[in-house]
Amino acid sequence: MSAHVVLPRCLGRVSLRKQGDDSVPRSVQRATSSHPTTLTPPCPIRLSTKHRAGKLAAAFKISSSARSNGRCAGEVYASASGNGAASVDVLPPKKKIACFVSGGGSNMKKIYEAIQDGRINGEITVVVSDKSGCGGWTYAVEKGMTTVLFPPKKGEEGNSAADVVKILKAEQIDYVLLAGYLKLVPLEIVQAFPQAILNIHPALLPAFGGKGYHGMNVHRAVVASGARWTGPTVHFIDEEYDRGSIIAQTPVPVYPTDTPEEVAARVLAQEWVLYSVVVSALCSGSYQWREGGVIMLKT
Repeated sequence: MSAHVVLPRCLGRVSLRKQGDDSVPRSVQRATSSHPTTLTPPCPIRLSTKHRAGKLAAAFKISSSARSNGRCAGEVYASASGNGAASVDVLPPKKKIACFVSGGGSNMKKIYEAIQDGRINGEITVVVSDKSGCGGWTYAVEKGMTTVLFPPKKGEEGNSAADVVKILKAEQIDYVLLAGYLKLVPLEIVQAFPQAILNIHPALLPAFGGKGYHGMNVHRAVVASGARWTGPTVHFIDEEYDRGSIIAQTPVPVYPTDTPEEVAARVLAQEWVLYSVVVSALCSGSYQWREGGVIMLKT
């Protein structure tokens, strides 16, 4: 007889909010009331048995209703056989993510949704924006994420690049995702998170990339050029616009009668898919590095 057993470690798991820290610079907002201290109840276990070729197979499963955010971090998966041998696999803890936004943050929202339904083993804990009133900032506040204003407007006081690094390090951020962030990320931040800052660009880099190529400017240039293919690119960033090593791309057709708006809508739909797939692979460790610094995803 063999059995596959899932042993939840979420029994008695406590999620605590951090208290205010005077060392954190101004222009940082922390949510406290929307996510109070909570105690997760025991995950219910469901047992099902089936006869297979005269043998009894038993499977213990965690009820899906007990986990709205996917598997509990730290769960232990054990496979036991009739001879008493067992193997244990511990699910890695969730990766901590920071998002940089300047607009509505649609890519950030899609990643958040993928986290909620268990496709990404991570959590967005910090949102950085140069516009405190943008849609991405408002969404972050609603979800109880820490918000950071950077850079400040000319002539105003605010967070410096060093302040942002300090905040992200204090939050133990694993990956930084640029999701429609229109400012050049300072070298100080890039160097503090090597091969951990990602951007999504609405064209197949290296084509239609660089300073000034963002948003509708990209799609207008694609249509004007007569190109028949475009699509999103996810890449690591360096100190120059759109020059970091490419992680993944999705080709999107451009038809002769297309307007820039039609191309933009078609590309955006693929951005939502591609970015989540890449972040999922990185957070689960499903990748490897090739010689020359090229990353290969295992999806």
